[in-house]
Amino acid sequence: MKVMPASLMCCLVLLAAPAPAADRITGRDFATRSVVYAPEAMAATSHPLATQIALDVMKQGGSAVDAAIAANAALGLMEPTGNGIGGDLFAIVWDPKTQKLHGYNGSGRSPRGLTLKWFQDNGHESVPSHGPLPVTVPGAVDGWFALHGRFGKLPMSEVLAPTVRYAREGHPVHDTIAYYWNRSVPLLSKWPGFSEQFTIDGRAPRTGELWKNPNLANTLETIGRDGRDAFYKGDIARRIDAYFRENDGFLRYEDLAAHEGEWVEPASANYRGVDVWELPPNGQGIAALQILEILEGFDFSKIDFGSAEHVHLFVEAKKLAFADRARWYADPDYFPARDGDRAKAKALVGELISEEYAAKRRALINPDRAAKSVDAGILQHGDTIYLTTADKDGMMVSLIQSNYRGMGSGMATPGLGFIFQDRGEQFVLKAGHPNSFAPGKRPFHTIIPAFITKDGKPWVSFGLMGGAMQPQGHAQIVMNLVDFGMNLQEAGDAPRIQHDGSTDPAGQVAEMNDGGVLNLETGFDYETIRALMRKGHTIEFADGPYGGYQAIARDPETGVYAGASESRKDGQAAGY
Repeated sequence: MKVMPASLMCCLVLLAAPAPAADRITGRDFATRSVVYAPEAMAATSHPLATQIALDVMKQGGSAVDAAIAANAALGLMEPTGNGIGGDLFAIVWDPKTQKLHGYNGSGRSPRGLTLKWFQDNGHESVPSHGPLPVTVPGAVDGWFALHGRFGKLPMSEVLAPTVRYAREGHPVHDTIAYYWNRSVPLLSKWPGFSEQFTIDGRAPRTGELWKNPNLANTLETIGRDGRDAFYKGDIARRIDAYFRENDGFLRYEDLAAHEGEWVEPASANYRGVDVWELPPNGQGIAALQILEILEGFDFSKIDFGSAEHVHLFVEAKKLAFADRARWYADPDYFPARDGDRAKAKALVGELISEEYAAKRRALINPDRAAKSVDAGILQHGDTIYLTTADKDGMMVSLIQSNYRGMGSGMATPGLGFIFQDRGEQFVLKAGHPNSFAPGKRPFHTIIPAFITKDGKPWVSFGLMGGAMQPQGHAQIVMNLVDFGMNLQEAGDAPRIQHDGSTDPAGQVAEMNDGGVLNLETGFDYETIRALMRKGHTIEFADGPYGGYQAIARDPETGVYAGASESRKDGQAAGY
């Protein structure tokens, strides 16, 4: 019997995919719904109940920041498969009073009592993906209070109250969340505190089943009443310390007490007249800016969406940006060859996203052939939730939060109702690497919020979840809006491109030497796939790695908000 080649089989699978189930009168054929419009406020999150909570908070006089915190707290309860107060947080806020963007890096650091030598002496070649060793200090709660201190209006107890109520009384679990929860239980149940707090008789909750988390209700109530230090310096911190001491972990009270996030200046690149904003490293946001800077040198007014030329140029630009991502992106205090000098680190970011550097990188693209390997440039100097909110005063918030690998490390202190992140897995156990493990260091981060301004005014607050897909997705959203003239909903629903296999900042992927693998979502036609294969791309079918998108746009003339939430997750955009 002859076996069909895998590449041909994948193409046939893509070709045979069903057409959209509904015929819409307006918009592109891949759009799942209309854009949502509202005159006063808007929220777009990955869960309908979280969206409603955000709107309720703004109706009660809360700001967009209050609404974002309330929605984030709700998602920690309702979508623990992607986030929670055991994880980190990043945000970009448009402040209508100062008419500028403010960035916040709420990522936590590694335990100060854990060293690279300890890993090496104990036979570890990489940081484990789960359990106590990849746990870093959770930065989300600190991020809430930093944002709230500058932009909040309502007391934090009122902001967290809706989630406290749902945690005590219960809420029905949604479809996609139930799917990922069920996948996590077999993997994480061996870690102490997980099964007791995140299963029903040892299994995941089913779709539509009522889920309660009274432990989380108590924790959030304490934080709302007693403030940030209740988490980092109070009884909660002492219980966390005792838990990790009992379970061979290194996170200590002193690590929590010393934690501070930081306000940072967002970085930007102009793409055909609009300014795209991302946060600088230790995150990967500037990879999206690098991709766009490279692609700006090609005339996409003459290139069709979904064509082989579109996909090829995008993937080749991504390879170049990700080679730099693996070499140069790190905690700015540990930037390679920058001696911890923040000014030099900022200069390096500026060089990476400069037009001059993009031109050099762009010249390496062969329009007819896929690159098999790509080197980083020579310089002179990963599951998540995303949400966005906007209020009646014009404040807009782009916020992303994560536990990293789905539900995180599996470590869940008894009685507290949340799981710790495993972000420390992103460290490399090799001396001299930009992301080499060190005590008190922030790991490379995948989660990135984004924002677009036009003529100095806010235009789009958006994000797209999913590890290394995030900068690829950000660049695609911008291209869909700017190059291909899509509306806010279509820009998210359009079939996506994901390239996998680039050299990884965490050392989890060896140096790319085979060109990697290209995944194309349903919607790309056979002629495009065949043309890409002829250029040397390896194409494979992938189920579900394309991210989850939420967005809010503001009309600069009328102030009317537009909202979008794609169909790949359980989310909702709504306003009033």
